[in-house]
Amino acid sequence: MSVVGVDLGTLNTVIAVARNRGVDVITNEVSNRATPSLVGFGPKSRYVGEAAKNQEVSNLKNTVSSFNRLAGRSLNDPDVQIEKDFVSAPLVDINGQVGAEVTYLGKKEKFTATQIVAMFLTKIKATASAELKLPVSDVVMSCPVWYTDAQRRAILDAAEIAGLKCLRLINDTTATALGYGITKLDLPGPEEKPRRVVFVDIGHSNYTASVVEFKKGELAVKSTAWDRHFGGRYIDKALVDHFAKEFKEKYKIDINENAKARFRVVAGVEKIKKILSANTMAPLNIESVMNDIDVRGMLKREELEELIKPMLDRTTGPIEQALADAKLKPEDIDTIELTGGCTRVPALKSAIQNFFGKQLSFTLNQDEAVARGCAFSCAILSPVFRVRDFSVHDMVSYPIEFTWEKSEDIPDEDTSLTVFNKGNVMPSTKILTFYRKHPFDLEAKYAKPEMLPGKTNPWIGRFSVKGVKEDGKGDFMICKLKARLNVHGVLNVESGYYVEETEVEEPIPEPPKEDKKDGDAMDVDSKEPKEPPKMRKVKKQQRKGDLPLSAGTASLDQSTKDALMEKENQMIMEDKLVADTEHQKNELESFIYELKDKIIGVYAEFASDDEKSKLSAKLDAIEDWLYDEGEDATKAQYVAKMDDIRSIAGPIIQRYNDKIEEERQAVLKKQQEAAAAKQAEIERRKREEEAKKQAEAPAESKDAEMTDAETTKPDEVEEPSS
Repeated sequence: MSVVGVDLGTLNTVIAVARNRGVDVITNEVSNRATPSLVGFGPKSRYVGEAAKNQEVSNLKNTVSSFNRLAGRSLNDPDVQIEKDFVSAPLVDINGQVGAEVTYLGKKEKFTATQIVAMFLTKIKATASAELKLPVSDVVMSCPVWYTDAQRRAILDAAEIAGLKCLRLINDTTATALGYGITKLDLPGPEEKPRRVVFVDIGHSNYTASVVEFKKGELAVKSTAWDRHFGGRYIDKALVDHFAKEFKEKYKIDINENAKARFRVVAGVEKIKKILSANTMAPLNIESVMNDIDVRGMLKREELEELIKPMLDRTTGPIEQALADAKLKPEDIDTIELTGGCTRVPALKSAIQNFFGKQLSFTLNQDEAVARGCAFSCAILSPVFRVRDFSVHDMVSYPIEFTWEKSEDIPDEDTSLTVFNKGNVMPSTKILTFYRKHPFDLEAKYAKPEMLPGKTNPWIGRFSVKGVKEDGKGDFMICKLKARLNVHGVLNVESGYYVEETEVEEPIPEPPKEDKKDGDAMDVDSKEPKEPPKMRKVKKQQRKGDLPLSAGTASLDQSTKDALMEKENQMIMEDKLVADTEHQKNELESFIYELKDKIIGVYAEFASDDEKSKLSAKLDAIEDWLYDEGEDATKAQYVAKMDDIRSIAGPIIQRYNDKIEEERQAVLKKQQEAAAAKQAEIERRKREEEAKKQAEAPAESKDAEMTDAETTKPDEVEEPSS
């Protein structure tokens, strides 16, 4: 089973996987560690990721970007209107949701932002599966902390349509904090003062600051603040507007009138921005930007900082807000960790460092920290991996209240209650109690709509409680509802049940004994019988049965999701057929060129003149067809043309292969004979050595016998003289 984390970014998406006792960032089909967050539509198939990036400039009206900022929103939302500056495809309303109208397979199609996210996640799933050589299902994905319930549900629906099971939808900075804390072995203990870290994440379109407290084995998010319209793309926009004005004066062209020209300038200023992060000056050179005019420009870092001064003036805003919400001061913070590509801008780093008055920390990979944190979270939630225990306490971003109709039987009843306050720990469960005689409905909504992004509808969901009736005595039924804000940050009323109050007797607890003083007599067992404990009657609630619930939320209903899954699978098959057809076409083209070369080369001696002329004529005819009407043929036609060529070339190729095989067998036979001769030589030498040893053996034994005889002969005794 795979354990995958996905940082679903506005500009790029990063995929990380837990393996080899750590976390690796995996590369896509062109070996890049980040995949462009783009989905394009063409006359034959879709283009996703790198493929969409490659054809973006020539297919602007059919390429959708920033879809993670569109999901779960409506077209009339002011935030979506801002996105029109950055999304080249036309945005439209689709049953209350924002979507894009594109030309796909030669006709106009409308896709919701949720569908487009699902298309992109399908590609991410395929990329991860190809790298891991395993099917991918379980993932943890990141999202901005300011996402509402509707936006979170849209991303979860998109994951399901793509065939993914999202174990957790985690806030960006929470994922970064998890990746930071889980690897630290020097965190303070439970009784010690926590380590306070501010995580500042400035990416392509978002700026988030979170205050997080760490103790051994846990993290707690204390506060989070954000600026939804602060990041790299706003720097790019300021630069494009600057050069548009310069080119209008200098070259008398208006790039704002030509979408492709403006896009080329956007690509150029992205490079300038990166160069100016490390240099004081950078050039801009674009050939044939429009009307065959080449343009040149130059920008200094000071000029860039002046152009983005309105943005720089807001640099410390989210940090100040986060510290205020956490009731902390800059000096209370131990570490300031910066992540996100935009934190490479020197002016931003200086402003943040001056605010805290201490060195900034860059121990995390700025582009990959979120994805790594997601992979760690997925490993924790997966039963496959053993991970160091580490609990994550996130927080509620917006207060949520429940409202309901007043009961006729309770005239002074309140009709609303804020159940989850901003700053509460998430995930969290609350039990709501109602006294009712009839079925009733309640609604969940955000208590302070002015805090929500753009003009988001504060409505979250409507929940109907069935099966409510008065009891046998005509009294109220006591209804208990379990409301849960889950790990995704999504609110649901998960279950309902009713209870009955019954009187039960229980012993009255004895008051605690006073502590004995020095000199008190020791306790002794009394032989007098103990008095029975005093009892009291108390009312206790006992669960008697479940209450059926029905819910209406921003999530897609199951039948809609099933239909979208079927449509997505159909588009996947169409994309695969197009890819296979293109592959077959390339195979045919390569085969023609290969045979044209070999028929006058290695195949020449294996074909008669008649065969050569037939094959050459066939190759010429099919080549002409390939570059004419065969340019847009079906896979079956390419296969048929390949078979036509093989019908003539097959016998020639077979003769060549037979000759090669014959030569190979001859070489093999020679090698075997040489090996056998070598083995025979070894055996002969071995026999000669054994024969030589045997010839020398008798002489040695004779000498040995003589020596033994001399040794064992009895000593001669000399006769004494007379």
